[in-house]
Amino acid sequence: METFQLTSSGLVITRTGFGALPIQRTSMKDAVPILQRAYEAGITFFDTARGYTDSERKIGEALSAVRDRIVIATKSGATSRDLIWRDLETSLRHLRTDYVDLFQLHNPGKLPDPQDRTSSYAGLLEAREQGLVRLIGITNHKIHLSRKAILSGHYETLQYPLSAISDEQDLSLISLAKERGVGIIAMKALCGGLLTHIPLAFAFLRQYPNVVPIWGIQRMEELEEVIALDNEPPVMDETMKALLDQNRTDLSGEFCRGCGYCLPCPAEIPIPLAARMYFLLRRAPTRNFLTPEWLEKMRKVQACQECGACAERCPYGLDPRILLPGMLEDFERMYADHP
Repeated sequence: METFQLTSSGLVITRTGFGALPIQRTSMKDAVPILQRAYEAGITFFDTARGYTDSERKIGEALSAVRDRIVIATKSGATSRDLIWRDLETSLRHLRTDYVDLFQLHNPGKLPDPQDRTSSYAGLLEAREQGLVRLIGITNHKIHLSRKAILSGHYETLQYPLSAISDEQDLSLISLAKERGVGIIAMKALCGGLLTHIPLAFAFLRQYPNVVPIWGIQRMEELEEVIALDNEPPVMDETMKALLDQNRTDLSGEFCRGCGYCLPCPAEIPIPLAARMYFLLRRAPTRNFLTPEWLEKMRKVQACQECGACAERCPYGLDPRILLPGMLEDFERMYADHP
């Protein structure tokens, strides 16, 4: 597989990355061969997080024997030096390694003060000085914080949602990062599952030589599709551009990206899926959702407590309380018509 230098400090990885969030939903027995197949196919960049339940353990189990030939990125949502150290020690143990190539602050609500010796950033500086962390990065969903992180000079990578339907403001981060020598890692390359034409998603991001998408992989067939695309990368020809225009038209306006930061919901509404249900019913197999189980889940919308916590947490400024009633109405109509 093609490799490139992600950061000015010399981190060399494959242009196709493995996103380990989905394998937390896969058994250890099934996850290990998936991860090993990814390595055998040439993928060297594996991205996980403390918050992804047992995904670090699965990477450790599958890839510890080839640790010196892969690049591991993990993350922590800790907001203090002591908690960062706690998470780092746990990550090292689960990953079966004595260092992390890239340790990222996981979607902080504000950038920590590097001068504050009790901050999460100060903890990472100490870890880097001791050789436990090689590079410090950050992930975020907010454009203003992401821009500020790039300009600060404190982070060697930024992980941000980038896909074929990203707007110009989001895409401007790519050139800014290149100017500043900051590596760009693209999460949500399929926009939380709303982009169903994977070759389009792949071709679009492949246009940017300083961007590495991390493809969330849960099943072997998903991995094989990504490997095939990397072996013969699709290009943005006229057909792809027409598909891009259609997807941007279909997904114009406000819609949920499925990041999940709105959760937990006190009424147990599955907001990240419920708030996208209109699109999922039209862009994914309806059999996945038009079931009695999902009807029960969607009707939890009626139990909304109007607490507003979901709207406060949404990094895109959406208010699920406004989106969800229409999603329920549409779901019930399609459910009633479903044979």
